[in-house]
This record gives sequence, structure tokens and C-alpha cells, in this order.
Amino acid sequence: MRAENLLQQRTEKCTLGCPVLDRFLRGGVPCNSVTELVGESGSGKTQLCLQLALSAQSTLYIYTEFPFPIRRLHQLSQRAAVDDPRSPSFDPCDSVFLRSVSSANELLRIFPQIEDFLSFRRTRLPVSVIVVDSIAALFRSEFDNNAVDLRRRSSLFFKISGELKSLAKRFGLAVVVTNQVVDLIGDEMMMMNSNNEMCTSGRRVCPALGLAWANCVNSRVFLSKEVDDGGDGGVTRTRKLSVVFAPHLPQSSCQFVITGDGVFGVDHQTLQGRGANV
Repeated sequence: MRAENLLQQRTEKCTLGCPVLDRFLRGGVPCNSVTELVGESGSGKTQLCLQLALSAQSTLYIYTEFPFPIRRLHQLSQRAAVDDPRSPSFDPCDSVFLRSVSSANELLRIFPQIEDFLSFRRTRLPVSVIVVDSIAALFRSEFDNNAVDLRRRSSLFFKISGELKSLAKRFGLAVVVTNQVVDLIGDEMMMMNSNNEMCTSGRRVCPALGLAWANCVNSRVFLSKEVDDGGDGGVTRTRKLSVVFAPHLPQSSCQFVITGDGVFGVDHQTLQGRGANV
């Protein structure tokens, strides 16, 4: 999807389950496109995806790292059930469909099954979100750093992203993929990141999978974390959500916290009454 087309049409959005984060993203996660959440381990990518999944009318959650955090999904569903306008007996977990995938080729092979599933769900509670958590895990050990494997890997990038974008447009849903980061080392990587420097936990980083994969997503959002020592023995964990690129958003950032109840953008009202930052 071309950037000008996204800007010209009114795009439906899927809520992240937090009004502050929805406002920051101008309504939530856009449908008809692929949004990437990138960040280091523990930055909140999966937490945000779980909350998004529970907030949607129906979600297909493809997970590539094991085990799946089923206990956290059920914990978050308890708060989601309170806010859900459906019947009191409705469990938001019932609208989240899980599928495990262990390789990039396996993901490609199951796209016909995914399409059949989406078509079937149209007659019931249609799927509005597909999550792939994480895309980087599919390429972690299968490829060597040589020309042949790099070309093969890039080819898989475009095939997978092409299938995801096609499903997003045909079924009018939001696709969210998570990606990991690598430390920023060397001139070549510095050139890759010169316009959008990313820092987390005191390190300069860049998204895994390189420039080829960057061209496969419509929007990229970076999740970072810092641990601040206030000097009085107290430690504050600060997390930040930053727009790296998106056709409908300026480069900007906002802080957020992760509590037992979920993921919340930071403002004075949001923080009142929430549990401890984790």
C-alpha cells in the first residue's frame, strides 16, 4: 500500500486497549497495513500484542517463541472482560485464536489455511487483527551470513510480507509483527540508523533483519526501556513508545508503563490506581 493512499482514505483503527496510547497513534493500529513493534527483550512488545489481541473483536495470534505466555493472556483478559460491552459471561480469551509456527517456510505454507480461517470467521465474529510474534525468531538460526542465504532470506521477507499485506487489504484487518533489535556496531549499521537513532537500556541498537525487512512493513514503532537510578536508592523503570516511520504519523514518542492490569500510556490520570510498574 502506497503512503499517499493511506493518507487519502479514512483508515479503520484497532484499539490498543488504552485511550492514551490510542490518542498517541491517532486512533490505534491501522487496518489494511502491516505495523511492526520493535524492541529489546522485556520492552513490552508481547505485552502490547496480548492487550491488542484481547481488545479486538477477534484475533489470530501466530507465535514463534515458546512457550506462549498463556497465564499473562488470562490475567489481562480479566481486566478486558470488565471493559467489554458484550455479555457478562463473555471471556475475551475466547476470541483469541493461537497458532504456533517454528520456521519462515512453515509460515508460508500455512497462509492458505489462514485465508480459509479468515473466510470462515467472516460469517461469525470476523478476525480484525493478525499478530506475528516474533518475525525475527523465524530467521534466527536457519540462514548463514553468505550471499546465497542472504538472497534467500530477503526473498522470504518479501513473500511473507506480501501475503500479510494481501490478507490485511482483502479482509480489512490490522497486521502487527514484532521484531527484535541488535547492538549498533560498525559503520554500515551506523549508516542504516543515522536518521533514526535508537537507544535502549543505555545501548544504541537497530532493528534485526536489516533494510530488506524494513521495506516490508508500512509502519515501525520502537519500544525502549531505561532504568534510572534516582540517587536515593530508588530505581525507576521508564519505557517509551516511539514512531520511527509511518505514513499517517509524525515521528514522536510517549512514555508507558506495564502493570498487572496491562499496558498504559503515561498521564497523571492513567497512573492513579494502577499496580506496580513491572
